[in-house]
Amino acid sequence: MSGAAPTEAASAGRLAIPAQQQQFLAFDFGSKRTGVASGNRLLGLASPVTTIQAEGAEARFAAVQQLLAQWQPQALVIGVPYHPDGAAHENTARALKFGRQLRGRFGLPVYEVDERYTTTEALALGAKDADAAAACIILDQFLRSLA
Repeated sequence: MSGAAPTEAASAGRLAIPAQQQQFLAFDFGSKRTGVASGNRLLGLASPVTTIQAEGAEARFAAVQQLLAQWQPQALVIGVPYHPDGAAHENTARALKFGRQLRGRFGLPVYEVDERYTTTEALALGAKDADAAAACIILDQFLRSLA
């Protein structure tokens, strides 16, 4: 994968992300719950933060704005779900729209990660907050992809 264009999928190989992008917030988007994780490239580690319990866009973005003020990331990462065969589905479009809205509202680069099976993996690992744990898995995958 070439370049570091925001919204570029991170799962296909190593990315060249600008060095000043050190702190990231990641989101496992859902229509009722959105998991959030934080991590940085210096340590290459991600940690679950919280799950936003909001169904409406305005309530969700108000919560995101508070998290951005608290964590001050230089870029955002979103998980994009696909069917097992790689085909897009209804939630794929919703997650991509969420990423566009994040970029438009907050002016930060947004990177995409294929998030198939992250919630299943989080549950298998015994996560108490599966949504935040799934966001953590998404961010771990992204951090591993950095060049």
